[in-house]
Amino acid sequence: MDKNKQLEIESEVFRRMINHFQERTDIQNIDVMESSGFCRNCLSRWYQESSIALGEEISKEQAKEIIYGMPYSEWKKKYQT
Repeated sequence: MDKNKQLEIESEVFRRMINHFQERTDIQNIDVMESSGFCRNCLSRWYQESSIALGEEISKEQAKEIIYGMPYSEWKKKYQT
């Protein structure tokens, strides 16, 4: 497979996973963590770390907003039980 096509596919898979997590607000991070070993917070940390590695540094808060689809503090108020 062509490397650019692989990157496109992986990017689309990642976007779909993020959308899924944003739509499934009924699923708490602890539930995801217990079953899969990672959660939304892990994804946001990986996102931030990758941005730094690629020279496009974003903040921890910006990364969480990308993953959660809103500021983390807002998500916690609305959905965290």
